[in-house]
Amino acid sequence: MTPPLTQADIDGEIADLHKDCDGQEANHPPRDFAPYRSSVLRHPKQPLIMVKEPEAVELTGPVFGVTDVTALDADLTKQHAGEPLGERITVQGRVLDRAGRPVRGQLVEVWQANASGRYPHQRDDHPAPLDPNFTGVGRCLTDDEGRYSFTTIKPGAYPWRNHVNAWRPAHIHFSVFGAAFTQRLVTQMYFPNDPLFAYDPVLQSVTDERARQRLVAAYEHDLSVPEWSLGYRWDIVLDGPAATWMEEGR
Repeated sequence: MTPPLTQADIDGEIADLHKDCDGQEANHPPRDFAPYRSSVLRHPKQPLIMVKEPEAVELTGPVFGVTDVTALDADLTKQHAGEPLGERITVQGRVLDRAGRPVRGQLVEVWQANASGRYPHQRDDHPAPLDPNFTGVGRCLTDDEGRYSFTTIKPGAYPWRNHVNAWRPAHIHFSVFGAAFTQRLVTQMYFPNDPLFAYDPVLQSVTDERARQRLVAAYEHDLSVPEWSLGYRWDIVLDGPAATWMEEGR
């Protein structure tokens, strides 16, 4: 019987792969990044299939809501009858193209774990409490300057069974839509100075250190709301040499 993988095993694999990629700019990691075990099992092995009827795909496209986007959708702390538990935060930024121009009217969606590191999903059996006042999903449209803004709760870290004692750093999932659901881009935003960064094969699958740093938000005191929330800024660059890393093939 093969012994279970330890964090030291994963660390060694990550170090070897980073060494092989040293000096190479790479916004997009390999789909079969071995330390991220499930990517080896589920990454596409065949060319993508061209869809003959894109409109049919959009009928089942992901969207958090059944009505038009409202201001309430962007405040994840006010979507239920009571106050959610945890550290309230404001996350703001801009969606930009490679030339730094704003991308207007884009649907930005977020989803995340609660302050205890738990998702309200039937497959999440992490023994941490659920919060009846926090669902962890939101959306908004970028304004004429490409700006988005969310009020939410800082998510907690959580175990994920990639290997023995595997923990994911606190993060918020983001998706940005183009003109259609078939143009969806998905990424993750992390929080500064998280001690779990070095141990996370998902983040470390981005082998370019500069690209990894572009996934980390900056604490910005001027975005903090007095006696209400701490502020973080995170811009999303869609393409070019300074692009934010995105999961391709969505």
